[in-house]
Parts: sequence; C-alpha cells; structure tokens
Amino acid sequence: MTFKHSFTTALKGVGTHKSRSALTILGIVIGITSIILIMSLGQGAQDLILNQIQGMGSKTIVVIPGREPKGPSDAAQVFSDSLKERDLEALKRKTNVPTLGAIMPLVFGGDTGIYGGETYRLTIFGSTDLIAKIFDIAVSEGSFFTEEDVKGRADVVVIGSKVKEELFGSGEALGKKIKIKNRSLRVVGVLAKKGQVSFFNFDEAALIPYTTAQQYIFGIKYFHRFIVEAEEEAMIAQTVGDIERTLRNEHDITNPEKDDFFVETQADLAARLSTVTDVLTLFLVSVAAISLVVGGIGIMNIMLVSVTERTREIGLRKALGATDGNILTQFLLEAIMLTGVGGAIGIMLGGAFSFAASVVLTRVFELAWVFTLPFSAVAIGVAVATGVGLVFGIYPARQASRKSPMEALRYE
Repeated sequence: MTFKHSFTTALKGVGTHKSRSALTILGIVIGITSIILIMSLGQGAQDLILNQIQGMGSKTIVVIPGREPKGPSDAAQVFSDSLKERDLEALKRKTNVPTLGAIMPLVFGGDTGIYGGETYRLTIFGSTDLIAKIFDIAVSEGSFFTEEDVKGRADVVVIGSKVKEELFGSGEALGKKIKIKNRSLRVVGVLAKKGQVSFFNFDEAALIPYTTAQQYIFGIKYFHRFIVEAEEEAMIAQTVGDIERTLRNEHDITNPEKDDFFVETQADLAARLSTVTDVLTLFLVSVAAISLVVGGIGIMNIMLVSVTERTREIGLRKALGATDGNILTQFLLEAIMLTGVGGAIGIMLGGAFSFAASVVLTRVFELAWVFTLPFSAVAIGVAVATGVGLVFGIYPARQASRKSPMEALRYE
C-alpha cells in the first residue's frame, strides 16, 4: 500500500464523522490561537516599550535615588531622598564629569489642577527648560519657562493639550492662572499634542520650574531623578563612571555595595524590560499550552474510540494484505490531520485576534501599538500542532496495527 493510498484512506476516515472531528480539533484550535495571540501581543508590548525608551534618546542617562532593586524586598529603597542640590552642583562641574552634555533635575507627582469650576487630575513635572530637548516636546502656544524662572521660583506653568481642553475648553489659556495645591500658577505655554514619551503622557501634564515644585507644591528638598545627556553616544560608559565616582565622593561612599543611588542607561532599561516581557510571555504561553495537552488527550481518546468502532475494517484490510505498518501509518495520519487542521485554524484566528487587538489598542487607548505576527509564533504553532498529533496519535495507531485479522473479522 502506497503512502498516497494511506493518506486518502486517512482523509476518508476523518471525514466520516465530521461533527466528531470538529469537536476533537477544538481544543487544538483554542490552544494554538492562545499561543499566537499571546506571542503577538507580547512582541507588540515589547516593541512599544522599547520605542518609549528610545523616545528619550540613546545618549540619555538617568540617575535614580536609593539602592538599585535586586528583588521585591528592595522596591522601597527606590523612594529615597539621597539626591540633593549639592549633588546637582557637583555633577555640573566639568572637572567631575567632563563628558556631560546637559543635566536636568526632575521632581514629579500627581495633583489636581483647578480653573474656575473645572478640575482635572494631572501629572506635575518640576524641571528646567531642558525638558523640551530631552523629551522632544514643543509648545503650540506661548513658550517654556526660562532659567530665570527657575532661579526665581516663578509661579508659571506649561500645560499639556489635554489639560487645556479639560480646564479651558475652547477658550484662551495663556495668561490665565490655575491652582495647584492652593498655589496660583500663570499659564505661559501649552504643549503641542504629543502623547506618550518614555512612559509619560505629556498631554496630561503640567510643567513647572523644579524650584517652584519643590518649595510650593511638593514641599521637598531633594530630587526624584537626574536626567543626564552625554556629549556623545560613545562616551556613555565614561559618563556613567564619572557620575558614580562623583556621587560616591559626595556621599562619602567607599564601597559600591553601599550606594544610595543607581545609574541607568537606555540600553540597560531596554534589556531589563525585554527580559521581563520575555519571561511574562513565556509564562503565558506555558499556561496556554495546557489546553493543547487537553486537546491532545481528547484526540487520543477519539482515536481509540475510532479504532474500536473500525475493528472489522482493520481486520478486512489486513486480510487483503495491509501490513501493520500500513495500519499504523493510516491512523497516525488521521491524528496528524486533526491537529494540523486545528493548528492552521488556530494560526489564522490568532493572527486575526492579534490584529483586532492592535486596532483597539491604537484607536481606543491611543497607544503607538504596531501589529506584529512573529514568525517564531507561527513556527511554534505548526510544530506544536504536528507534535501533538504524533505524540497522542501513536498509541491508538499502534493499538490498531496490532489487531489480529481473524479476531477483528469476528468482532461484533
């Protein structure tokens, strides 16, 4: 018996009970669809995160207060007051960090902005005018506050486009005063619509001089971040080393293990977040794979029932010259066909659902989400579907091939 004949016979066997076959492959369809969907969304999330990180520029370095978290127990260490004004002045000195191009202190938090009878919950950033360059944002009306505003603790604010819309509607915002923490701040600029930049949504933000934010809004004398820009990308490693040395000198730290700050480059952050998303995707794929095991067991069960129902057919074919290998091949092909069809449907549904999810995330949640269907996801779907068919089809196929022709023909 040729392979072509075995294939044709297996195809007829699968098509004989269409409803049973459809229900059998359902578990495979669900499993493969889940895997494709999870891997596609995981890749999309990773691309989105990396694009957000790159929004700050490849030369950007972030200095964060507190000990670098190594696990959940260290998370509280990030909320530290270890970065002070004297640290800022020390880092600005060229003798300490010769390759430093620019540095911006940053404080941030959330509060309510009030104008007239309108209120809006906004994110407050206290910084210098360098925030425009570092985050690549621009004003559509007015201008940014100046260095003189920073030195004079001026009561001025630049608001995001969403803040203007919520507080002023279609009215004029420039020159008007909004209240934050009972402090009246004059609007000197309105940001052009920008959306997310490195995890911050500047459309919903209020930018004020960091000195004003420290003294009047947050009531603190430390910084939440230093955003540093190296002169050249090739100088990042040297800049990081000089920053660490300078801050250790300022904090009287001789053992790096005792650091009360840590320095993070964009490459470090990208690698760390990529690892997190990869692990999370792998975990979710493993969970989805459980349905494939269930589907495989279902296929094995149906195939065993099919072998029992077709005992006389097996006996007749053996009596006409079919070998054990022919019978084994036929029933194994039936199992592979079931999983193969399920895999193909699962890949198509997974791709369709992933595309639909990307459309929703882009249009409804206004994320810069790009639809991706990784080749690895499709390859895994095909490989897993075929593997399940082989693994769970071997036992029923062997049972069929071992039947005695005489006993099979006498089977009632």
